[in-house]
Amino acid sequence: MRRHPVLMVLCLSGTLGLAACQPSADTASKKALASIDEVDQANIDQIMLTMADPEEAVAYFTKAVASKPDDPALKRALAKSLIRAGKPDEAATLLAALTATPAATAEDRVTLADALIRNNDWTGAKAQLDAIPPTYETYDRYRLEAMVADSRKDWKKADSFYEIASGMTTKPAGVLNNWGFSKLARKDYAGAERLFIEALTFDSSLFTAKNNLVLARGAQRKYDLPVIAMSQTERSELLYTLALTAIKQGDVTVGKGLLQDAIDTNPQYFEAAERSLQALGG
Repeated sequence: MRRHPVLMVLCLSGTLGLAACQPSADTASKKALASIDEVDQANIDQIMLTMADPEEAVAYFTKAVASKPDDPALKRALAKSLIRAGKPDEAATLLAALTATPAATAEDRVTLADALIRNNDWTGAKAQLDAIPPTYETYDRYRLEAMVADSRKDWKKADSFYEIASGMTTKPAGVLNNWGFSKLARKDYAGAERLFIEALTFDSSLFTAKNNLVLARGAQRKYDLPVIAMSQTERSELLYTLALTAIKQGDVTVGKGLLQDAIDTNPQYFEAAERSLQALGG
């Protein structure tokens, strides 16, 4: 009988011990749940930024910035969403304010330069890129540097920046196409042709590069289509581009033949080609 009080004391002690441990367990659980919520929120933000409809992303991040106006990460996401939604002027205003704060990064200036270029403010874009330390080397930075150099007709710098940018990405088709277009503008048609072909080796579906390739070849009076992957509709459209190039160079007979080929090739009625051929008396 004497053992019972001792046993009761031990049981009570154990119960009190468990009770004492309970708050710390609750705190740990809350911290774990908070961490999960943070990860989930980050994933949602990333999905909205990269995969959501641009307008939906703008609405989402506008609301997020309103609830957390001091969060620079949300402002960056909103700016990128505005660019995706075709509103570079609004993005530039937001980023200009952000770059004036201590929270600004070199990437913010790159994004601002991108927005300014889309808004046709080449001088402003150059000023932002010039303010970035030379040690900050990214694909986007050099891609934009190349475009700015192009706008200033500084071909030597443009070529250097395009070459660096194309070597800093596993998907260089877009920047190679831009470089080729730069060569096209300089009337270096052979150089442009080589770059468009190279772009298509990385992305055979890039129609802009296919069309530019045909322009470069047409400018050299190469009036046959290059051996590249193309659908029947694409073939028709490329023949049409080649026809217009031939006509502009005075090779009207060749152009008329190419227009007829474009009409015959297209699986649907090709109104633009029909009108062009009729205007030439075809």
